[in-house]
Amino acid sequence: MQGLIEKELSSKDKILKPDFNSKTGRELLAFYLQTKFKQILAFDKKYPMPIFREVNPDFINKFSKRLINNPEKRFLISITGESAAGKSTICREISKVIEQLSMPVTILSTDNYFNDISQLIAKYGTFDKLRDSGYDVDAPTSFQLDVLKSDLQDLADGLDIKCPMYLPNGTGISMPQAIEVKSSKIIIVEGTATMYEDVKDIFDVKIYVETDDEIRKKWFVTRAVEERNQDIQNALKHWDYIAVAGEKYVKPYRRESDIIINGKADLKYFAQILEYIHTITNNFQ
Repeated sequence: MQGLIEKELSSKDKILKPDFNSKTGRELLAFYLQTKFKQILAFDKKYPMPIFREVNPDFINKFSKRLINNPEKRFLISITGESAAGKSTICREISKVIEQLSMPVTILSTDNYFNDISQLIAKYGTFDKLRDSGYDVDAPTSFQLDVLKSDLQDLADGLDIKCPMYLPNGTGISMPQAIEVKSSKIIIVEGTATMYEDVKDIFDVKIYVETDDEIRKKWFVTRAVEERNQDIQNALKHWDYIAVAGEKYVKPYRRESDIIINGKADLKYFAQILEYIHTITNNFQ
């Protein structure tokens, strides 16, 4: 992939920058990006560990029409997948690349939109006891989907927002309008709630991160013990819950995704793909 980047930068055969204010210019850009995306997919197929597992056959045409017909709207990308599939790791890598290349991208996590359950936790004593009582943490009803939908619509229209902040400290407290979120040209939203019925159709591109269950289990338990100070028995107990919740709430939306990517992908290679995308969208005459 680094070779493609260098070839693109050194090429003397570049197209003139299209006039994005005209439909003809946007059509040229769409055709150009279609060609380059197909080039990425062809390269990826030959890579030892491809990042793209599946791409919806209709995706490229849908993506092109969106660019041509609705240029004013911000571009919203969702990243979903089962717990411990690698979503947050991939988003951290995106953040690094964004910082290095000064790309106009905002990243938002739907974990901030969990309901405030502080009173329920106070009633049952701990988050784990609340979960064990039957509270379904990952169900659509456990999120502030109305607030999430409204915020996403505002971001898509170019409006900055203040999103909630859910405290991941076991208290279950959600603080309303606590985090300032800028409406950049590209907005990436990560989390399971991105694919729920009330919000999924807002997104222009839906990405599903997929990783084998045994690897997910290993990652989940390691994170719970080393980063969240849980004992291994409780970590395994919570794994049993999220494995069932994933089958019920997340996997059904896999078939609606535009792109399925490998959660085990080499992050250096993934960063190079992002760098190449940045290069081709900024490397005109």
